[in-house]
Amino acid sequence: MKTKEKIGNIRNIGIIAHIDAGKTTVTERILYYTGRSHKIGEVHDGEAVMDWMPDEQERGITITSAVTTCRWQNTEIQIIDTPGHVDFTIEVERSLRVLDGAIGVFSAVEGVEPQSETVWRQADKYHVPKIAFINKLDRTGADFFGSVKMIRERLKAYPLILQLPVGSEDNFNAIIDLIRMKQIVWDADTLGAEYEEQEIPAALASAAAEYRDKLLETVAEFDDDIMEAYLAETPVDTAALLAAIRKATIDLKLVPLLCGAALKNKGIQPLLDAITQFLPSPADIPPIEGMHPESGQVIQCRPKDSEPLAALIFKVSMMEGRKLSYIRIYSGQIKSGGEVFNPARNEKEKIARILNMHANRRERATTAGAGSIVGIVGLKNSSTGETLCDQNHPILLEKIEFYEPVISIAVEPKTHADQEKMDTVLAKFMAEDPTLVVRQDEDTGQTILSGMGELHLEVIISRMQREFHTNVNVGKPQVVYRETIERPGAATTIFDKEIAGQRHFAEVSVNMAPLPRGTGNKFVAEVTNDLLPDIFSAAAEKGVWESLESGPLMGYPVVDVEVRLTNANFKESVGSELAYTVSASMACKDAMNAGNPFLLEPIMTAEIFVPEAFIGDVIGELNSRGGKIESIEHKGGAQVINAIVPLSQMFGYSTNLRSATQGRGTFSMQFSHFDRN
Repeated sequence: MKTKEKIGNIRNIGIIAHIDAGKTTVTERILYYTGRSHKIGEVHDGEAVMDWMPDEQERGITITSAVTTCRWQNTEIQIIDTPGHVDFTIEVERSLRVLDGAIGVFSAVEGVEPQSETVWRQADKYHVPKIAFINKLDRTGADFFGSVKMIRERLKAYPLILQLPVGSEDNFNAIIDLIRMKQIVWDADTLGAEYEEQEIPAALASAAAEYRDKLLETVAEFDDDIMEAYLAETPVDTAALLAAIRKATIDLKLVPLLCGAALKNKGIQPLLDAITQFLPSPADIPPIEGMHPESGQVIQCRPKDSEPLAALIFKVSMMEGRKLSYIRIYSGQIKSGGEVFNPARNEKEKIARILNMHANRRERATTAGAGSIVGIVGLKNSSTGETLCDQNHPILLEKIEFYEPVISIAVEPKTHADQEKMDTVLAKFMAEDPTLVVRQDEDTGQTILSGMGELHLEVIISRMQREFHTNVNVGKPQVVYRETIERPGAATTIFDKEIAGQRHFAEVSVNMAPLPRGTGNKFVAEVTNDLLPDIFSAAAEKGVWESLESGPLMGYPVVDVEVRLTNANFKESVGSELAYTVSASMACKDAMNAGNPFLLEPIMTAEIFVPEAFIGDVIGELNSRGGKIESIEHKGGAQVINAIVPLSQMFGYSTNLRSATQGRGTFSMQFSHFDRN
């Protein structure tokens, strides 16, 4: 059983960044230096511990968030390595929802990239304290201070420089620790496992003193004792300085900033020290709040084993045919063989096994307490975002928000045997991944998969074939549109039918009007209770919402409209809920047609890195695809084009960009909004 002191020695952290900033490489070094791994797994060799799926090893990217635990200086560090590709952003979202701290990894060459901004905002949304680690200082074009400036300007963060790099690019060989005013040099023969603290060279002493002074000046703004010592020009106690930085970090006022080159095994041990010194334990953050499922009363979950159980399922995966649920325990504890309660489903669930996770390897445990992140086997119906608690103390924790898919493909089984397997496999994938939506096209009979991007759907198809030996024919990717109206429309419909010997009657009038883009849908009932009883008004509202699920043009969801129930005719003996639901739905469809419906398509923000010589061709290509250039910046010997462009025009763009730039251009793209093209 965890004591209070033990909870204070836990760090639940995530490693977040843009794709290819070096997250997984940083994680592999952490596992090696903490003794969790006996050799360093390299991403480019397909041997990284945390990238264990075949698709991850082949593509050299992280696809699914992996959980592991290691120890550093009597502190238990539970790490979630998250994907950096925008198609798998839900993995980051649900990981950050359950973490207490995060390490943002930035490439010193590219600095803050689009997905870095996205994951940073996700961390801000959940009030997660962060450390920044500027990686790849050994690479050509590395710019430490340029990256710091981008963190300040793009992320609106307040970076606190704790280290300075010594040398740059090929000559990067050490760092200066501004807290203890020492130079740290790593031993190449021990793969960086051994390092030496030295006095700061005379040539660097003035720069180190200048940045030490800036560090103290910054921390003094948030701590009175440091301010007093700083103004009096008396030596600042190291323990007091560390405590002040820790408090400001946990209060989200400062972001401690460190640096290194993970691939060259430099900078990882000080990063581990910073995790233990500056990021919070479960006991350091405010208790998470939930709600009583019946009374709505707010309940606080204090991080103690003696409190009632409150845990959140943040991920579900299928391992060897069994359902494995990843949970974060906020308060209380669970026992192997014990029962838990799911208030969202009003069901009891049995815990068959508790597993401590190390990527895809598992170690059995008998109990798990407050602050733990563990895998559990045995849950039958509970799914991602749901709460597990004690039946005598029910609580609902805030659910995880999921994203709308923007791209679809049609799939057909190759054989009759594949058809049976396909339905089962897709059901498993949907349980694992809430951003994957599967539906049947009524007109063609095809199965339509909708996801977050081309890579997302490619990986799903690859896993179907590899893991489950299910062969399918795949159609071309299609954009997932939305529908809305151009002008107000009104309609009145009468539903009057005899069903199973009983007459059902309803007459409903609705007005529909367009709303500003991104507003969502709104329903207003203007009829009074004496004109239409509440029960039938609710049935009419249900019909309205159902009708908005499928628009009149191509059956896509209708967005950004306001529907007003303006009039209704009620007949005492023949009025029914069914009739008002159907009548309101029909009236909505007619009002939509009267409002001149049109399609909205996904608009993406794109960032394209282009060598100077090719910028004209790339801009011409973007213009031909309907893109709008928003800015062009110079960075690291290349031009960076920021543009917005319709998703429908971006299929095959990576191939065209490579051929137009002799393979030297790269781009990243993420969803911005729906709009008329």
